[in-house]
Amino acid sequence: MSPLSEAAPLLEALRPSPRMPVLFVGHGSPMNAIEDNAWRRTWQDMGAELLARGQRPQLILCVSAHWLTRGGWQLTGMAAPRTIHDFGGFPRELFEQQYPAPGAPQVARSLAQELRSPATARALEVDAGAWGLDHGTWSVLKPMFPAADIPVLQLSMDYARPPAEHYALGQQLRALRERGVLIVGSGNVVHNLRAARRGTGINAAYEWANEFDVKVQELVKAGRLDALVAFQQWGPMAPLAHPTHEHYLPLLYAAGAALPTEMPRFFNTGFQSASISMRSMLWG
Repeated sequence: MSPLSEAAPLLEALRPSPRMPVLFVGHGSPMNAIEDNAWRRTWQDMGAELLARGQRPQLILCVSAHWLTRGGWQLTGMAAPRTIHDFGGFPRELFEQQYPAPGAPQVARSLAQELRSPATARALEVDAGAWGLDHGTWSVLKPMFPAADIPVLQLSMDYARPPAEHYALGQQLRALRERGVLIVGSGNVVHNLRAARRGTGINAAYEWANEFDVKVQELVKAGRLDALVAFQQWGPMAPLAHPTHEHYLPLLYAAGAALPTEMPRFFNTGFQSASISMRSMLWG
């Protein structure tokens, strides 16, 4: 762990706070964590802006596209979550990256009892050590909050459950915003790796990718956040935008935690490799 996170006692309970914001971050390629590009610079600016507001998060709860479970939802419950390098074929520098943010085991146990699986009302499970912080989490949090001194929990996604249940669990997260929790969903509005065209500019995108991206933008701007659940019914563009939908689901958690009356702010609009939308959004 870093000296900062080592010195601080573990967070034991959440305190009431002014309402914290909600983020959905398009994380794209793992290389964004180390490259000096526009995406990463915007993450750095966003983190600095949030800290400058004067209300520091007590906890960051992140829902990443890269932690899928079946048969239930899980929260990381270890005191020192490991940095997971869940990718292959990248430079050694990327595998050397560490994000030693502390966990919050006691808070994780409490939240696991508060939050409920939408269909069964079962309590969530606590993962004591199998997982950690995967690159969907640390690749964006490290540029945003480089000190790694804010406790981080990851919430898994039960990939066996329909989109409406992911949105419903996101709605349960909404109350945590008034207890010092910064909610972060990390995925991509459009994510089709098989269609990726390397070396394309940020404004280059397939027609179906741009169409899907604009559809999401319009619904979010209109406050029709619940309509995001029906993305698989949006015609031929839907399976092209998401051949598998794990990168879309984190958006449903963020949208569920947001208030429909909150004005969204979009950032990092554009594409990587013509088939990965980096569109990100902030509520609050």
